[in-house]
Amino acid sequence: MPKRSRDHSWSRRDAMRAMAASAAVSAFAVPMGLDAPAAQALSDPWARANRIAAKVRGPRFPHRRFDIRKYGAVGDGVTDCTAAIRTAIRACHAAGGGHVDVPEGRFLTGAVHLLSNVDLHVAEGATLLFSTDPKAYLPLVLTRFEGVELLNYSPLIYAYGQRDIAVTGAGVLDGQAGDDHWWPWKGSGDHGWEPGEPRQAEAKAALFAQAEQGVPVERRVYGEGGYLRPSFVQPYRCRNVLIEGVTIVNSPMWEIHPTLSENVLVRGVTVRTHGPNNDGCNPESSRMVVIRDCTFDTGDDCIAIKSGRNADGRRVNVPSEHILVEGCTFREGHGGMTVGSEMSGGVREVFIRDCTMSSPNLDIALRFKTNSVRGGFVEGLHARNLEIGQVGGSVIDINFNYEEGPGHGFNPVVGGIDVRDMTVRTANRALNLRGYADAPIHGVRLTDVDFGAIATPSVVEHVENLVLENVLANGEPLIIP
Repeated sequence: MPKRSRDHSWSRRDAMRAMAASAAVSAFAVPMGLDAPAAQALSDPWARANRIAAKVRGPRFPHRRFDIRKYGAVGDGVTDCTAAIRTAIRACHAAGGGHVDVPEGRFLTGAVHLLSNVDLHVAEGATLLFSTDPKAYLPLVLTRFEGVELLNYSPLIYAYGQRDIAVTGAGVLDGQAGDDHWWPWKGSGDHGWEPGEPRQAEAKAALFAQAEQGVPVERRVYGEGGYLRPSFVQPYRCRNVLIEGVTIVNSPMWEIHPTLSENVLVRGVTVRTHGPNNDGCNPESSRMVVIRDCTFDTGDDCIAIKSGRNADGRRVNVPSEHILVEGCTFREGHGGMTVGSEMSGGVREVFIRDCTMSSPNLDIALRFKTNSVRGGFVEGLHARNLEIGQVGGSVIDINFNYEEGPGHGFNPVVGGIDVRDMTVRTANRALNLRGYADAPIHGVRLTDVDFGAIATPSVVEHVENLVLENVLANGEPLIIP
Protein backbone atom coordinates (compact mmCIF):
# COMPACT_ATOMS: atom_id res chain seq x y z
CA MET A 1 0.00 0.00 0.00
CA PRO A 2 1.52 3.37 -0.96
CA LYS A 3 2.76 5.50 1.89
CA ARG A 4 2.15 9.20 2.35
CA SER A 5 4.95 11.33 0.94
CA ARG A 6 6.76 13.53 3.44
CA ASP A 7 5.27 16.81 2.29
CA HIS A 8 5.84 18.94 5.40
CA SER A 9 3.40 21.71 4.43
CA TRP A 10 0.65 19.12 4.09
CA SER A 11 1.63 17.53 7.40
CA ARG A 12 1.38 20.84 9.23
CA ARG A 13 -2.02 21.49 7.72
CA ASP A 14 -3.13 17.98 8.60
CA ALA A 15 -2.03 18.50 12.18
CA MET A 16 -3.89 21.80 12.37
CA ARG A 17 -7.01 20.13 10.97
CA ALA A 18 -6.74 17.32 13.49
CA MET A 19 -6.37 19.74 16.38
CA ALA A 20 -9.34 21.78 15.16
CA ALA A 21 -11.42 18.64 14.80
CA SER A 22 -10.45 17.49 18.28
CA ALA A 23 -11.35 20.85 19.75
CA ALA A 24 -14.66 20.94 17.89
CA VAL A 25 -15.60 17.44 18.96
CA SER A 26 -14.57 18.09 22.53
CA ALA A 27 -16.55 21.30 22.68
CA PHE A 28 -19.60 19.52 21.32
CA ALA A 29 -19.25 16.26 23.15
CA VAL A 30 -18.04 17.11 26.64
CA PRO A 31 -19.64 20.27 28.01
CA MET A 32 -18.08 21.76 31.11
CA GLY A 33 -19.52 20.55 34.37
CA LEU A 34 -20.15 16.96 33.30
CA ASP A 35 -19.00 14.32 35.75
CA ALA A 36 -16.42 11.78 34.61
CA PRO A 37 -18.86 8.98 33.60
CA ALA A 38 -20.91 11.39 31.50
CA ALA A 39 -17.81 12.84 29.86
CA GLN A 40 -16.50 9.35 29.12
CA ALA A 41 -19.85 8.35 27.59
CA LEU A 42 -19.86 11.35 25.26
CA SER A 43 -16.34 10.55 24.06
CA ASP A 44 -18.01 7.61 22.29
CA PRO A 45 -19.12 8.80 18.83
CA TRP A 46 -22.49 7.07 19.15
CA ALA A 47 -23.13 8.88 22.41
CA ARG A 48 -22.55 12.07 20.43
CA ALA A 49 -25.01 10.84 17.81
CA ASN A 50 -27.58 10.22 20.53
CA ARG A 51 -27.03 13.73 21.79
CA ILE A 52 -27.78 15.13 18.33
CA ALA A 53 -30.96 13.02 18.22
CA ALA A 54 -32.01 14.35 21.61
CA LYS A 55 -31.36 18.01 20.79
CA VAL A 56 -32.95 18.18 17.32
CA ARG A 57 -36.64 17.77 18.10
CA GLY A 58 -38.46 20.01 15.63
CA PRO A 59 -40.46 23.16 16.39
CA ARG A 60 -43.92 23.24 17.98
CA PHE A 61 -46.71 25.49 16.79
CA PRO A 62 -49.78 27.14 18.31
CA HIS A 63 -53.11 25.43 17.64
CA ARG A 64 -54.31 28.10 15.24
CA ARG A 65 -55.36 26.86 11.78
CA PHE A 66 -55.54 28.80 8.53
CA ASP A 67 -57.29 26.93 5.70
CA ILE A 68 -55.99 28.25 2.37
CA ARG A 69 -59.51 27.95 0.87
CA LYS A 70 -60.65 30.78 3.15
CA TYR A 71 -58.13 32.99 1.39
CA GLY A 72 -59.29 32.11 -2.10
CA ALA A 73 -57.51 28.86 -2.95
CA VAL A 74 -59.37 26.39 -5.17
CA GLY A 75 -58.23 22.78 -5.37
CA ASP A 76 -59.05 22.14 -9.02
CA GLY A 77 -55.44 21.92 -10.24
CA VAL A 78 -56.01 24.87 -12.59
CA THR A 79 -56.71 27.97 -10.48
CA ASP A 80 -53.55 29.84 -9.49
CA CYS A 81 -53.48 29.72 -5.68
CA THR A 82 -50.17 31.52 -5.17
CA ALA A 83 -51.67 34.72 -3.74
CA ALA A 84 -54.09 32.81 -1.51
CA ILE A 85 -51.33 30.67 -0.01
CA ARG A 86 -49.09 33.67 0.59
CA THR A 87 -51.92 35.57 2.25
CA ALA A 88 -52.67 32.62 4.54
CA ILE A 89 -48.99 32.36 5.51
CA ARG A 90 -48.80 36.08 6.29
CA ALA A 91 -51.98 35.89 8.36
CA CYS A 92 -50.68 32.91 10.32
CA HIS A 93 -47.36 34.64 10.96
CA ALA A 94 -49.04 37.90 12.03
CA ALA A 95 -51.28 36.04 14.47
CA GLY A 96 -48.26 34.56 16.24
CA GLY A 97 -48.00 31.32 14.31
CA GLY A 98 -49.86 28.10 13.69
CA HIS A 99 -50.73 25.81 10.80
CA VAL A 100 -51.53 26.80 7.22
CA ASP A 101 -53.70 23.94 5.99
CA VAL A 102 -53.68 22.61 2.44
CA PRO A 103 -56.75 20.32 2.40
CA GLU A 104 -57.62 17.51 0.00
CA GLY A 105 -57.42 18.65 -3.61
CA ARG A 106 -54.87 19.79 -6.18
CA PHE A 107 -53.69 23.34 -5.59
CA LEU A 108 -51.64 25.02 -8.30
CA THR A 109 -49.07 27.50 -6.99
CA GLY A 110 -45.89 29.38 -7.70
CA ALA A 111 -43.14 29.94 -5.14
CA VAL A 112 -44.19 29.47 -1.50
CA HIS A 113 -42.23 31.56 1.01
CA LEU A 114 -42.48 30.46 4.63
CA LEU A 115 -42.37 32.87 7.58
CA SER A 116 -41.44 32.28 11.22
CA ASN A 117 -43.78 30.17 13.37
CA VAL A 118 -45.64 28.78 10.35
CA ASP A 119 -46.26 25.11 9.58
CA LEU A 120 -47.39 24.49 6.01
CA HIS A 121 -49.49 21.36 6.52
CA VAL A 122 -50.30 19.40 3.36
CA ALA A 123 -53.03 16.95 4.31
CA GLU A 124 -53.45 13.41 3.05
CA GLY A 125 -55.11 13.59 -0.36
CA ALA A 126 -53.73 17.08 -0.97
CA THR A 127 -51.22 17.99 -3.65
CA LEU A 128 -49.34 21.23 -3.99
CA LEU A 129 -48.87 21.39 -7.72
CA PHE A 130 -46.03 23.78 -8.58
CA SER A 131 -46.23 25.86 -11.71
CA THR A 132 -43.98 25.04 -14.64
CA ASP A 133 -43.77 28.74 -15.58
CA PRO A 134 -40.35 30.05 -14.44
CA LYS A 135 -41.89 33.51 -13.96
CA ALA A 136 -43.82 32.03 -11.04
CA TYR A 137 -40.48 31.91 -9.15
CA LEU A 138 -39.71 35.62 -9.45
CA PRO A 139 -38.58 37.92 -7.95
CA LEU A 140 -35.06 36.58 -7.54
CA VAL A 141 -33.85 35.47 -4.11
CA LEU A 142 -30.49 34.78 -2.50
CA THR A 143 -29.81 31.08 -2.99
CA ARG A 144 -27.07 28.67 -4.03
CA PHE A 145 -26.59 26.82 -7.30
CA GLU A 146 -24.29 23.82 -6.94
CA GLY A 147 -22.62 25.39 -3.93
CA VAL A 148 -22.22 28.95 -5.26
CA GLU A 149 -24.23 31.91 -3.96
CA LEU A 150 -26.23 34.01 -6.42
CA LEU A 151 -29.54 35.72 -7.02
CA ASN A 152 -31.72 33.31 -8.93
CA TYR A 153 -35.20 31.89 -9.25
CA SER A 154 -36.78 31.19 -5.88
CA PRO A 155 -36.79 27.56 -4.76
CA LEU A 156 -40.31 26.18 -4.95
CA ILE A 157 -40.62 26.35 -1.13
CA TYR A 158 -38.23 28.90 0.38
CA ALA A 159 -37.52 30.68 3.63
CA TYR A 160 -34.78 33.18 4.42
CA GLY A 161 -33.71 34.02 7.96
CA GLN A 162 -36.81 32.48 9.57
CA ARG A 163 -37.25 30.49 12.80
CA ASP A 164 -39.62 27.69 13.70
CA ILE A 165 -40.90 26.71 10.27
CA ALA A 166 -42.25 23.43 8.92
CA VAL A 167 -43.66 21.57 5.94
CA THR A 168 -45.67 18.61 7.23
CA GLY A 169 -48.51 16.23 6.38
CA ALA A 170 -49.17 13.11 4.34
CA GLY A 171 -49.77 15.00 1.10
CA VAL A 172 -47.69 15.44 -2.06
CA LEU A 173 -45.39 18.19 -3.26
CA ASP A 174 -45.28 17.89 -7.05
CA GLY A 175 -42.74 20.06 -8.88
CA GLN A 176 -44.12 18.96 -12.27
CA ALA A 177 -40.60 18.79 -13.68
CA GLY A 178 -40.00 16.40 -16.53
CA ASP A 179 -38.60 16.15 -20.01
CA ASP A 180 -40.86 19.06 -21.06
CA HIS A 181 -40.23 21.36 -18.06
CA TRP A 182 -37.09 22.24 -16.06
CA TRP A 183 -35.09 19.08 -16.79
CA PRO A 184 -34.14 20.02 -20.40
CA TRP A 185 -32.22 23.02 -18.98
CA LYS A 186 -29.57 20.53 -17.83
CA GLY A 187 -28.59 20.38 -21.50
CA SER A 188 -28.34 16.60 -21.74
CA GLY A 189 -30.17 14.66 -24.41
CA ASP A 190 -31.49 12.04 -22.00
CA HIS A 191 -33.88 14.55 -20.40
CA GLY A 192 -35.59 16.15 -23.37
CA TRP A 193 -32.99 18.71 -24.47
CA GLU A 194 -32.31 19.13 -28.17
CA PRO A 195 -29.32 21.00 -29.67
CA GLY A 196 -30.11 24.68 -30.03
CA GLU A 197 -32.58 24.74 -27.14
CA PRO A 198 -31.94 26.71 -23.92
CA ARG A 199 -29.50 25.16 -21.45
CA GLN A 200 -27.68 26.03 -18.24
CA ALA A 201 -24.09 25.54 -19.43
CA GLU A 202 -23.27 29.14 -20.30
CA ALA A 203 -24.78 30.68 -17.16
CA LYS A 204 -23.23 27.99 -14.97
CA ALA A 205 -19.78 28.71 -16.40
CA ALA A 206 -20.30 32.46 -15.96
CA LEU A 207 -21.44 32.05 -12.35
CA PHE A 208 -18.49 29.85 -11.44
CA ALA A 209 -16.09 32.32 -13.08
CA GLN A 210 -17.64 35.18 -11.09
CA ALA A 211 -17.15 33.25 -7.87
CA GLU A 212 -13.49 32.55 -8.67
CA GLN A 213 -12.98 36.24 -9.48
CA GLY A 214 -14.58 37.36 -6.21
CA VAL A 215 -17.49 39.17 -7.83
CA PRO A 216 -19.87 40.28 -5.03
CA VAL A 217 -22.94 38.08 -4.68
CA GLU A 218 -25.32 41.00 -5.37
CA ARG A 219 -23.83 41.23 -8.85
CA ARG A 220 -24.33 37.53 -9.62
CA VAL A 221 -27.81 38.05 -11.03
CA TYR A 222 -29.39 35.22 -13.03
CA GLY A 223 -32.97 34.03 -13.32
CA GLU A 224 -34.55 34.66 -16.71
CA GLY A 225 -32.20 33.78 -19.53
CA GLY A 226 -29.85 31.87 -17.23
CA TYR A 227 -31.67 28.52 -17.10
CA LEU A 228 -30.28 27.59 -13.68
CA ARG A 229 -32.84 25.32 -12.07
CA PRO A 230 -34.02 26.02 -8.50
CA SER A 231 -34.03 23.59 -5.59
CA PHE A 232 -37.39 22.32 -4.33
CA VAL A 233 -37.37 23.03 -0.57
CA GLN A 234 -34.72 25.40 0.75
CA PRO A 235 -34.58 26.96 4.21
CA TYR A 236 -31.73 29.49 3.93
CA ARG A 237 -30.16 30.84 7.14
CA CYS A 238 -33.05 29.40 9.13
CA ARG A 239 -33.24 27.85 12.58
CA ASN A 240 -35.56 25.14 13.93
CA VAL A 241 -36.88 23.54 10.74
CA LEU A 242 -39.15 20.51 10.38
CA ILE A 243 -39.94 18.70 7.13
CA GLU A 244 -42.12 15.71 7.89
CA GLY A 245 -44.35 13.16 6.21
CA VAL A 246 -44.69 14.65 2.75
CA THR A 247 -43.92 12.93 -0.54
CA ILE A 248 -41.82 14.93 -3.00
CA VAL A 249 -41.96 14.13 -6.72
CA ASN A 250 -40.80 15.63 -10.02
CA SER A 251 -38.27 18.15 -8.75
CA PRO A 252 -36.42 20.63 -10.96
CA MET A 253 -33.16 19.90 -9.12
CA TRP A 254 -32.11 19.18 -5.50
CA GLU A 255 -35.11 18.26 -3.33
CA ILE A 256 -34.49 19.21 0.32
CA HIS A 257 -31.68 21.72 0.63
CA PRO A 258 -31.14 23.27 4.08
CA THR A 259 -28.45 25.94 3.63
CA LEU A 260 -26.59 27.75 6.42
CA SER A 261 -29.32 26.49 8.74
CA GLU A 262 -29.36 24.96 12.21
CA ASN A 263 -31.55 22.46 14.05
CA VAL A 264 -33.16 20.79 11.05
CA LEU A 265 -35.29 17.65 11.33
CA VAL A 266 -36.29 15.76 8.16
CA ARG A 267 -38.55 12.89 9.22
CA GLY A 268 -40.73 10.34 7.42
CA VAL A 269 -40.34 12.00 4.03
CA THR A 270 -40.51 10.10 0.73
CA VAL A 271 -38.50 11.48 -2.18
CA ARG A 272 -39.28 9.88 -5.55
CA THR A 273 -37.91 11.69 -8.59
CA HIS A 274 -35.41 10.65 -11.24
CA GLY A 275 -34.43 13.81 -13.07
CA PRO A 276 -30.95 15.30 -13.48
CA ASN A 277 -29.34 16.45 -10.22
CA ASN A 278 -32.39 15.19 -8.32
CA ASP A 279 -30.55 14.69 -5.02
CA GLY A 280 -32.84 13.69 -2.17
CA CYS A 281 -31.57 15.72 0.80
CA ASN A 282 -28.51 17.99 0.73
CA PRO A 283 -27.68 19.72 3.99
CA GLU A 284 -25.23 22.46 2.99
CA SER A 285 -23.14 24.46 5.46
CA SER A 286 -25.69 23.44 8.09
CA ARG A 287 -25.34 22.02 11.59
CA MET A 288 -27.41 19.89 13.94
CA VAL A 289 -29.37 18.05 11.24
CA VAL A 290 -31.33 14.80 11.70
CA ILE A 291 -32.66 12.82 8.72
CA ARG A 292 -34.82 10.00 10.07
CA ASP A 293 -37.12 7.29 8.66
CA CYS A 294 -37.08 8.67 5.11
CA THR A 295 -37.17 6.89 1.75
CA PHE A 296 -35.02 8.10 -1.15
CA ASP A 297 -35.46 6.95 -4.74
CA THR A 298 -33.62 9.53 -6.81
CA GLY A 299 -31.93 10.47 -10.05
CA ASP A 300 -28.75 11.52 -8.26
CA ASP A 301 -27.35 11.13 -4.73
CA CYS A 302 -29.91 10.10 -2.13
CA ILE A 303 -28.26 12.19 0.61
CA ALA A 304 -25.29 14.45 -0.08
CA ILE A 305 -23.61 16.54 2.62
CA LYS A 306 -22.23 19.76 1.15
CA SER A 307 -20.56 23.02 2.23
CA GLY A 308 -20.05 25.26 -0.79
CA ARG A 309 -17.99 25.00 -3.93
CA ASN A 310 -14.43 26.06 -4.63
CA ALA A 311 -13.56 29.73 -3.98
CA ASP A 312 -17.12 30.54 -2.91
CA GLY A 313 -17.18 27.71 -0.38
CA ARG A 314 -13.87 28.92 1.03
CA ARG A 315 -15.18 32.51 1.16
CA VAL A 316 -18.28 31.58 3.15
CA ASN A 317 -16.23 29.00 5.08
CA VAL A 318 -19.04 27.30 7.01
CA PRO A 319 -18.84 23.51 7.37
CA SER A 320 -21.67 21.04 7.62
CA GLU A 321 -21.42 19.34 10.98
CA HIS A 322 -23.23 17.23 13.59
CA ILE A 323 -25.50 15.39 11.16
CA LEU A 324 -27.35 12.15 11.98
CA VAL A 325 -29.01 9.87 9.43
CA GLU A 326 -30.98 6.94 10.83
CA GLY A 327 -33.68 4.48 9.86
CA CYS A 328 -33.69 5.51 6.19
CA THR A 329 -34.23 3.46 3.03
CA PHE A 330 -32.10 4.18 -0.06
CA ARG A 331 -33.10 2.88 -3.46
CA GLU A 332 -31.90 4.25 -6.80
CA GLY A 333 -29.24 6.95 -6.85
CA HIS A 334 -25.68 7.78 -7.80
CA GLY A 335 -24.73 7.48 -4.15
CA GLY A 336 -26.62 6.40 -1.05
CA MET A 337 -24.88 8.34 1.73
CA THR A 338 -22.59 10.88 0.04
CA VAL A 339 -20.22 13.64 1.10
CA GLY A 340 -19.40 16.17 -1.64
CA SER A 341 -18.56 17.10 -4.19
CA GLU A 342 -19.29 20.71 -3.16
CA MET A 343 -17.53 20.41 0.22
CA SER A 344 -15.01 23.26 0.18
CA GLY A 345 -16.16 24.49 3.61
CA GLY A 346 -15.59 21.06 5.15
CA VAL A 347 -17.72 18.34 6.74
CA ARG A 348 -17.41 17.23 10.34
CA GLU A 349 -19.12 14.67 12.58
CA VAL A 350 -21.58 12.74 10.38
CA PHE A 351 -23.36 9.63 11.64
CA ILE A 352 -25.42 7.05 9.74
CA ARG A 353 -27.02 4.03 11.39
CA ASP A 354 -29.79 1.46 11.01
CA CYS A 355 -30.34 2.09 7.29
CA THR A 356 -31.01 -0.15 4.28
CA MET A 357 -29.82 0.34 0.72
CA SER A 358 -30.44 -1.72 -2.39
CA SER A 359 -30.92 -1.28 -6.12
CA PRO A 360 -29.10 -2.35 -9.28
CA ASN A 361 -29.26 1.37 -10.05
CA LEU A 362 -27.62 2.42 -6.77
CA ASP A 363 -24.09 3.11 -7.97
CA ILE A 364 -22.29 3.49 -4.61
CA ALA A 365 -23.42 2.94 -1.01
CA LEU A 366 -21.04 5.25 0.92
CA ARG A 367 -19.52 7.88 -1.36
CA PHE A 368 -16.97 10.66 -0.79
CA LYS A 369 -16.20 12.79 -3.85
CA THR A 370 -13.79 15.69 -4.02
CA ASN A 371 -10.67 16.93 -5.81
CA SER A 372 -7.91 19.53 -5.61
CA VAL A 373 -10.26 22.31 -6.77
CA ARG A 374 -12.96 21.55 -4.21
CA GLY A 375 -10.51 20.88 -1.37
CA GLY A 376 -12.24 20.92 2.00
CA PHE A 377 -12.05 18.29 4.70
CA VAL A 378 -13.97 15.37 6.11
CA GLU A 379 -13.33 14.84 9.82
CA GLY A 380 -15.31 11.92 11.14
CA LEU A 381 -17.97 9.85 9.43
CA HIS A 382 -19.31 7.01 11.55
CA ALA A 383 -21.54 4.28 10.10
CA ARG A 384 -23.03 1.20 11.73
CA ASN A 385 -25.82 -1.34 11.26
CA LEU A 386 -26.19 -0.90 7.51
CA GLU A 387 -27.94 -3.57 5.45
CA ILE A 388 -27.02 -3.29 1.80
CA GLY A 389 -28.54 -5.52 -0.86
CA GLN A 390 -27.37 -4.80 -4.38
CA VAL A 391 -24.93 -2.07 -5.40
CA GLY A 392 -24.02 -1.50 -9.04
CA GLY A 393 -20.52 -0.14 -8.36
CA SER A 394 -18.40 0.13 -5.21
CA VAL A 395 -19.74 -0.22 -1.69
CA ILE A 396 -17.35 2.40 -0.27
CA ASP A 397 -15.86 4.96 -2.63
CA ILE A 398 -13.50 7.75 -1.53
CA ASN A 399 -12.33 9.45 -4.71
CA PHE A 400 -10.05 12.50 -4.88
CA ASN A 401 -10.03 12.25 -8.70
CA TYR A 402 -13.65 13.37 -9.15
CA GLU A 403 -13.99 15.67 -12.19
CA GLU A 404 -10.98 18.06 -12.15
CA GLY A 405 -8.74 15.70 -10.15
CA PRO A 406 -5.27 16.58 -8.79
CA GLY A 407 -2.88 19.47 -9.33
CA HIS A 408 -5.02 22.53 -8.60
CA GLY A 409 -3.69 23.63 -5.23
CA PHE A 410 -6.45 22.75 -2.78
CA ASN A 411 -5.86 19.15 -1.79
CA PRO A 412 -8.65 17.69 0.34
CA VAL A 413 -8.07 16.28 3.82
CA VAL A 414 -10.22 13.21 4.46
CA GLY A 415 -10.03 10.88 7.43
CA GLY A 416 -11.74 9.50 10.47
CA ILE A 417 -13.99 7.13 8.51
CA ASP A 418 -15.35 4.32 10.71
CA VAL A 419 -17.75 1.67 9.36
CA ARG A 420 -18.94 -1.28 11.41
CA ASP A 421 -21.64 -3.95 11.42
CA MET A 422 -22.42 -3.70 7.71
CA THR A 423 -23.64 -6.52 5.45
CA VAL A 424 -23.78 -6.50 1.66
CA ARG A 425 -25.41 -9.04 -0.62
CA THR A 426 -23.68 -8.20 -3.90
CA ALA A 427 -21.62 -5.42 -5.46
CA ASN A 428 -19.11 -4.93 -8.21
CA ARG A 429 -16.35 -3.85 -5.82
CA ALA A 430 -15.93 -3.57 -2.06
CA LEU A 431 -13.57 -0.57 -1.86
CA ASN A 432 -12.52 2.13 -4.28
CA LEU A 433 -10.20 4.39 -2.25
CA ARG A 434 -8.15 6.86 -4.30
CA GLY A 435 -6.19 9.57 -2.52
CA TYR A 436 -3.20 11.59 -3.69
CA ALA A 437 0.46 10.78 -3.13
CA ASP A 438 0.93 14.20 -1.49
CA ALA A 439 -2.43 14.10 0.35
CA PRO A 440 -3.44 10.53 1.16
CA ILE A 441 -6.69 9.47 2.69
CA HIS A 442 -5.91 8.94 6.37
CA GLY A 443 -7.77 6.80 8.83
CA VAL A 444 -10.33 4.32 7.45
CA ARG A 445 -11.48 1.56 9.81
CA LEU A 446 -13.85 -1.26 8.90
CA THR A 447 -15.08 -3.61 11.63
CA ASP A 448 -17.41 -6.62 11.26
CA VAL A 449 -18.18 -5.98 7.58
CA ASP A 450 -19.30 -8.66 5.13
CA PHE A 451 -19.16 -7.39 1.55
CA GLY A 452 -20.97 -10.48 0.23
CA ALA A 453 -20.42 -11.43 -3.41
CA ILE A 454 -17.90 -9.09 -5.02
CA ALA A 455 -17.09 -9.24 -8.74
CA THR A 456 -13.82 -7.28 -9.00
CA PRO A 457 -10.88 -6.55 -6.68
CA SER A 458 -10.74 -3.45 -4.51
CA VAL A 459 -8.65 -0.44 -5.49
CA VAL A 460 -6.65 1.26 -2.73
CA GLU A 461 -4.30 4.09 -3.70
CA HIS A 462 -2.56 6.50 -1.33
CA VAL A 463 -4.32 5.50 1.88
CA GLU A 464 -2.80 5.62 5.35
CA ASN A 465 -4.08 3.72 8.38
CA LEU A 466 -6.55 1.45 6.64
CA VAL A 467 -7.64 -1.00 9.36
CA LEU A 468 -9.73 -4.10 8.58
CA GLU A 469 -11.14 -6.14 11.47
CA ASN A 470 -13.26 -9.17 10.57
CA VAL A 471 -13.91 -7.96 7.01
CA LEU A 472 -15.07 -10.54 4.45
CA ALA A 473 -15.66 -10.63 0.71
CA ASN A 474 -16.83 -13.71 -1.18
CA GLY A 475 -16.81 -15.54 2.15
CA GLU A 476 -13.06 -14.95 2.71
CA PRO A 477 -11.05 -12.23 4.47
CA LEU A 478 -10.90 -9.19 2.22
CA ILE A 479 -7.53 -8.99 0.48
CA ILE A 480 -6.21 -5.55 -0.51
CA PRO A 481 -4.07 -5.82 -3.66
